[in-house]
Amino acid sequence: MDPHYWPPFGLRLTTPRLELRLPDLALLDEMAALAATGVHDPAEMPFSIPWTDAPPEQVGRSSFQHLLGTIAEWRPEKWNMSFVVLREGKVVGRQDLFATDFAVTREAETGSWLGLAHQGQGIGTEMRAAVAHLAFEGLGARSVISGAMVENARSLAVSRRIGYRPDGIEVLSVRGQARTIQRLRLERADWEAHRAVPVRVTGLEPCLELFGAAEPGQDGTDGTDSSPQ
Repeated sequence: MDPHYWPPFGLRLTTPRLELRLPDLALLDEMAALAATGVHDPAEMPFSIPWTDAPPEQVGRSSFQHLLGTIAEWRPEKWNMSFVVLREGKVVGRQDLFATDFAVTREAETGSWLGLAHQGQGIGTEMRAAVAHLAFEGLGARSVISGAMVENARSLAVSRRIGYRPDGIEVLSVRGQARTIQRLRLERADWEAHRAVPVRVTGLEPCLELFGAAEPGQDGTDGTDSSPQ
């Protein structure tokens, strides 16, 4: 497919084990099927919006619709790049990078999930490293923010490995109960100090205007390997 009118379809992030890309309809259906099989223990709720509290068929359908919605609603002033995460050609999860007024704030946010069968293998760290690289090296971000329930030890551990620092807490009502989210912030210097995953970005240049990043990142390159220092 020639992604002339929507160049993000040509954007690729690759790491030693993974490829992150905007899915075509076949991959989107595979991602929805994975979501339907479960992404966390049903007794727990790691998300601030409990989108998994539904029958499997509905979870899969809502995942499918939500990702299509991110494309339909995209504006340079408010965008969400929802990558499907592939390992050996198989869908293992979803990794989002999103921002509002990025051209002004130079700040983006991440969100993600992995299928249950793919957790505990370091994949979460690798895919987060990929989008952090895109944000800082490709788009020229100043910071990337994230958050996790204080009980979500795995997610918090991923953030620590990447270089995030605590950035306060927030209390939300989830499932009718008060839940505490640990906010996290990754500054460029901390990202550079913790880089351990080589990431290759291709197909970025035609997308820069859509991201509100009219100029390439600091290295000014597209499609080159970037190994940790």
